[in-house]
Amino acid sequence: MTTERAAPPAGRPVPVPDEASAPFFDAAKQGKLLIKHCPACNRYLAPQAETCDACHSLDVEWREASGRGTVYSFVVNHQVLHPGFREEVPYNVIIVELEEGPRLTSNYAGPNEDLAVDMPVRVTFEQVGEVAVPKWVRA
Repeated sequence: MTTERAAPPAGRPVPVPDEASAPFFDAAKQGKLLIKHCPACNRYLAPQAETCDACHSLDVEWREASGRGTVYSFVVNHQVLHPGFREEVPYNVIIVELEEGPRLTSNYAGPNEDLAVDMPVRVTFEQVGEVAVPKWVRA
């Protein structure tokens, strides 16, 4: 017996904001990077955080980040891992450590050859479909 598989999605995958991520994507359309903040212990958290990982407070709120950070790590992909990125190979995936502390996974918008650990970067935004997504450029 054989099973038919659905064809892989065509085109580049696009984030679909939900109730929890809508503030992040709404701010991105305005060129602002939001992350979560815990007022109880004054700790900055990644955008997807629902509770504080330090004091476990449920009272986290959105705050605008500086938009500055450094490259913590990166990889350059030379294989087509998703058909939507076929035209972009080789492409990079970077981890940026924000000045506020959290680390975000994203892409560097410059040439792959420029990438270096500890390189200072600043956020920029790319419109992808109906949403804007953060990318990074050399600061």
